Amino acid sequence: MTDDWNSTQTTLHLYRRTLPASSWTATGPSPKIHLGRQGLAWGRGIHPLQKGIQKREGDKKSPAGIFSLGSILYGYAAQLSFPGWRYRCVSDRDLWIEDPTSLNYNRHLILNPHEPFPTNHLFDRMRQDEPAHALKLFIQHNSPPHAQPGAGSAIFFHICRGPDSVTTGCTSMTETDLYQLLQSFSPADHPLYILLPRSEYNRLRASWRLP
Repeated sequence: MTDDWNSTQTTLHLYRRTLPASSWTATGPSPKIHLGRQGLAWGRGIHPLQKGIQKREGDKKSPAGIFSLGSILYGYAAQLSFPGWRYRCVSDRDLWIEDPTSLNYNRHLILNPHEPFPTNHLFDRMRQDEPAHALKLFIQHNSPPHAQPGAGSAIFFHICRGPDSVTTGCTSMTETDLYQLLQSFSPADHPLYILLPRSEYNRLRASWRLP
């Protein structure tokens, strides 16, 4: 929960419940997280579509709403062990497609050793020369197979660049906090990421059965 739509930082809280009708229990770490440099806009997740500013490609806003998380961790280490997680050591042939005109929009694409890089396509190389990209988890905003062209792509949890850093729409935190977070749950827990301004959280808390 952020103070408002323009917030670029907040604290992440982890909650669990044993059954859909059970009460939420606070648990795990509560790290400081960094958000998009332009604040928030409504994203496309598992929540009903909402009125207001919508997340768009390149707007530097973090998507607000409720989102499932991917089941694969992407990193630079040759091996990485987090119980319950699949892991992909990315190379310079691992791309994330950010071109709204592409059939692979908002997908992970792995090129074979002799395949040329896409021409006239926007993409991010998943292996870059900076620590912020050394470990990532996909936040399933606008995710395939129902990705809407131009509604935003490549939204991840990743490592922050500094204590006052911002992102282009992802959610970042320190390396220590990210490791602790990923050790506190796995895909088998069916985790959800909820990011809302305080006003929207208060409005939707009861109907969405939020913590």
